[in-house]
Amino acid sequence: MQLTLGVIFVVLAVSSVLIVLRWKNRSDQSEMERHSITPEQLHELLASDREMLLFDVRQPLDLLAYPEIIPRAQRVPPNEVIEKPSLIPQDKDVVVYCTCPSDKTSRTVLRRALGLHFHRVKLLKGGLAAWKEKGYSVEPYKDVFHLYSPSSIPRSG
Repeated sequence: MQLTLGVIFVVLAVSSVLIVLRWKNRSDQSEMERHSITPEQLHELLASDREMLLFDVRQPLDLLAYPEIIPRAQRVPPNEVIEKPSLIPQDKDVVVYCTCPSDKTSRTVLRRALGLHFHRVKLLKGGLAAWKEKGYSVEPYKDVFHLYSPSSIPRSG
C-alpha cells in the first residue's frame, strides 16, 4: 500500500512539474509572439518613415557569411546589447534581427530587454533570411567588425 502511494505521489509530482514547464513554455512563446514582427510589417514601417530603430544583432561569423544588412539597420554586436542594454533606447520602437535558426540571438536580446522592462522592442521573425525571401532589399555591409569582442579575448601575462 505504501509503495503504491509513493508511486502515485511521484507520478503526481512529475506530472505537476511537466504541466508547469509546458505552461511556462507556452507563456514564453506567447510573449515572443507579442514582441515579434513579420518582414511585411517591418517593410511597411520602414516605408512609412515612422521613427524607429533597426538593429542587426547577428553574431560576427554570421555577418562574415552574409555581409549584407537591411537598409537603415545599425550593426550592434549581440554581446554588447546583452551586457549594456542601455544601447536600446526605452523611448523608441526598436526591431532586432539575426540569422540564427529560430531567431536565437534576437530572442536572447529581446528577453534581456523585456526583463529590464523595455517594452517597445520586437524581433523580426525569420531574421535576415525571411526578409530576403520576401524580396526586400539589402545593402552590402562594409564597416569593419571583429570576430571577437575585446573582452572575450584572453589576456596573457
